[in-house]
Amino acid sequence: MTQMLAGRTALVTGASSGIGVAVARRFAEEGARLVLAARRADRLEALAAELRGLGADVLVRPTDVTREEQVVALFAEADAWSPVDILFNNAGMAVHKPTTEVTLADWQAVIDLNLTAAFLCAREAMRAMKARGRGRIINVGSISATVPRPDTIAYATTKFGMEGMTRSLALDGRDHGVTACILHPGVTQSELAADARSLEPGPNMMAGSSVAAAAALMAAMPWETNLLTATMLPIAQPYLGRG
Repeated sequence: MTQMLAGRTALVTGASSGIGVAVARRFAEEGARLVLAARRADRLEALAAELRGLGADVLVRPTDVTREEQVVALFAEADAWSPVDILFNNAGMAVHKPTTEVTLADWQAVIDLNLTAAFLCAREAMRAMKARGRGRIINVGSISATVPRPDTIAYATTKFGMEGMTRSLALDGRDHGVTACILHPGVTQSELAADARSLEPGPNMMAGSSVAAAAALMAAMPWETNLLTATMLPIAQPYLGRG
């Protein structure tokens, strides 16, 4: 590995599964110090042990990022340990139901985690980064921000919203040395949907490590530059053209 993140500290939310795990591994391999946040403490500890075995410095902080007081505490503890240079804003969920069957509770749960929690984390990161005059926020979007899947109205809405949040963060951070960008993956191995758990990586399914490689590139950009948006997908996934 090139160690292109050496000397940088990254906070990864949703770090207990899927893309979050893959990104934490890749960032560690690239030399970053890691703050791992998610609700499942046992999984975080297991991942931390693995990453420490690679020589990485790791801080584990079990956190419910939908709770404002926990997010504030997370960033305070992280910055006291090692000032956070990179936020990988990844925690998320999906509800797969026909629109007519989506309850208000379903809708609110997806909005709370995918959008409100992402805002809370980005706000706290922005506060600390502005004070230091440097930092990068990487939001995880989805190709659902342009081409939604059927029966995922809440998820698609949040990913459209994440695009707007990213652009606002990039604008608001511009005069303070803080960049924001968004990575839009296509179908990736994860726990969001049954079909994403059953397929093997190939033309129809990306491995989390592929998404992590793109995330590492975005994170390693020189501080004065910003790879604002990136879309990646398995080559056989319908996205362009007709059919």
